[in-house]
Order: sequence, then C-alpha cells, then structure tokens
Amino acid sequence: MGPVRIVIVGGSFGGLTTAYELRRRLTPERAEITLLARDDQFRFVPSFPWVATGRRRLEQISFPLAGPLAKKQVRFANETVTHIDTAAKVVATDAAEHPYDFLVVATGHRSANEAVPGLGPFDGPGHSPMSAPETEELAQAIGRLLAEPGPVVIGAAPGASCIGPVYELAFELDHLLRRRGLRHQVPMSLLTPEPFLGHMGMGGAGTIRQLLEAALEERDIAYRTSAAITRITEDAVETADAAPTPSVCSIIIPPLAGAEAVAASEGLANPKGFVPVDDHYRHAVADGVYAVGVAVALPPVDATAVPVNFPKTGHMTEQMAKIAAADLAARLQGHEAPTAELSARCILDMGDRAAYLAVDPVRPPRNRIPTVSEGRPWLVAKMAFERTYLAFARRGKLVPTTLGW
Repeated sequence: MGPVRIVIVGGSFGGLTTAYELRRRLTPERAEITLLARDDQFRFVPSFPWVATGRRRLEQISFPLAGPLAKKQVRFANETVTHIDTAAKVVATDAAEHPYDFLVVATGHRSANEAVPGLGPFDGPGHSPMSAPETEELAQAIGRLLAEPGPVVIGAAPGASCIGPVYELAFELDHLLRRRGLRHQVPMSLLTPEPFLGHMGMGGAGTIRQLLEAALEERDIAYRTSAAITRITEDAVETADAAPTPSVCSIIIPPLAGAEAVAASEGLANPKGFVPVDDHYRHAVADGVYAVGVAVALPPVDATAVPVNFPKTGHMTEQMAKIAAADLAARLQGHEAPTAELSARCILDMGDRAAYLAVDPVRPPRNRIPTVSEGRPWLVAKMAFERTYLAFARRGKLVPTTLGW
C-alpha cells in the first residue's frame, strides 16, 4: 500500500501550518503531501497595515513558498484551484487534476467588495487592505493624502469579521500624520458596525472598550458605532442612519465570502461559500475533507443591530490547522485526536504604542478574565514577533510561542 495522498489548498497561515504539522506527524513514506496555491509567495498578512502606511514594503513580509516546503518534502504547485469534486476526491486546477485521500481547505476568503458600492480600489474610490495588490494601492492613496491632505474615513462594512485592522489603520495613520505635521489638516472618522468599540465580532473583552474609546478621543478621531456603510463616493462615505461623512480617502474593510472555487463546488460550502465543520475541523458530510482558517463557517457570537461576523485571526487559524492535522494523523491510526476551544491573543498597533489582548475562549462566557494591556513594549513585541515568525517560517518551522497577534 502506497502513501496516503493529502492535498492542501492555500498557502497562507492555514495551509502552511497544516503542511508543517502534518509532515511533523507523518513521514514521506506514510503521506504524500501536496500544497496548491495561486500565489507563490507567503505573505505575513497582519503586517498589511504597515505596508499601507509605509513602515514595511511587501517584499519585507513575504517569502517564496517552494523552498521551505521542499525542505519538508511537501510538493508545491503554483496553480489556481477551479473545482473540488468531493465525490470523486479530485481537486481540479488551471493546470492539472490532483486526486486525494484527504483534503484540507485553507483557501482563505474572497473580499465581497461588491457589498458596498464604490468600494474599489480598482473599480471605485474606496480602498481596502485585504490583499497584497489592494494594500499596495492603499499605500499609494495614503501617499496622495500626504501630498493633498483632506478628511479621512476608516471603517468596516456590515457583516465584516476583520475589525482589528480598522483600529490599527486609524491609529497608524494618525501617528503618521502627526509625525509629518499634517494631522490638523486631516479630520478623521471611524465608522464601525460594532454595537460598541472593541466588540470585534467576539462580544468584546475585558476593558478593551474603554481603552479604545479613550485612545480615539485623545487623538481627536470621531467615531460612530452601529454604522451601516451603504456607499462610497469620491468625497464621502454614506451610511444608512446619518448624513454622509466627508472623505477624500476612504479605507473600508469589506465583508468576506468563501473563495470562488470552494463556493462553486457542490456539497462543499454553505450559501456564503464557507465550509461547515465539526470540532475537529472535519467537513460535516464530505469524506476526508477538513477546513481551517477563514474558509471555515463559524456563526456570530451574538445578534447585533448591524451584522458583525465572528473574527478569524492568524493565531486562531494556526490553532485550527494544528487541531485538524492532529486529527488527520490520528485517523490514519484508527482513532481521533482531542480538540479544544479557540482562544485569541493579539497585539493591536496604536501608532506610538500597542495594546495586547488575550481571551480564552473567544466565545463568551470565558474561563478567564480577558487580559488587556497597553504600552510601548507591546509595539516592540509585535515587531519582534513579525521578524521571528518570518525567520522561522522561511526555514520550515513554526514559531514556538503562544503570544499570537
């Protein structure tokens, strides 16, 4: 009997962590692992706000996937998945067909920019940092803002699940403008669908609400909660419940949808394109299929006046990948691995300092009182973690820390 065939779709945190974990548990003689990704580069997505504000260049937070995967004896195919046939157990790409015994869907998301008319950046005036090309375009827009200052709106659309970058971009842009002596020429507004600041799709945590309220107020950043953004124009952001907010540079986080190929594959995803799974991140019906990261269907923690979806961070994605990899390896031995509730640890950049937040589990009620801390050392820690993660990942290793981001 030959090695079991494992196909992983996606080369970001979920795909890379799954590949490394599976190879740690399964020898090449036991498992033939193939990773498929349409981008041949790994991108450290949490640093996209730094790329947008000029602290980093994209190449500083990226590395080619082929080398580290080859060291782990994981085959890499730089191909775009077009369809997944869960009955025949075949993944079709733009170049080949890949049969599998086990499949791990780690495709990430599709930004549903069409949910907000005018949310470009390539077909409208709005900007978003949700992909590498969009982030580089946003960096150019911020460059134009520095040359021709004017009002700015930073926010998230109804149904968004990635709220953290809204706060980071607001604080980082404020810090950049102050350093340039331009802050007095740039009125700033933050519009969020959250019912209160710091909800972040997880019902809030500890004193993060009070920390964010104080930080925005001391920086003269106006904010509105339960804001339903409906349209972006060249000079304003429109909402359902108030007059348009003037803006010459509108940075809006869109709601997310499942990747196109996943959403279009029969029996794989829910109507929004996300994959339903159990506690081990196994598909609810399809045999041998797992899903991790943003591709996973996770319900909101509560009902809010304006929809806010469950957050999915890099740290949570790694937890899912490790649970799925452990269970897949255990199933090959005739049993299943233990599972665990997701926790969250993140460092939120505030420009001149940062805030650290730790919750366990993510969904309230929680076993522990959340940890909320603020200070310059956390910003240094965030920068150090980025460098450490990239250095380890380039060498085919996972960072041995629970700090998170």
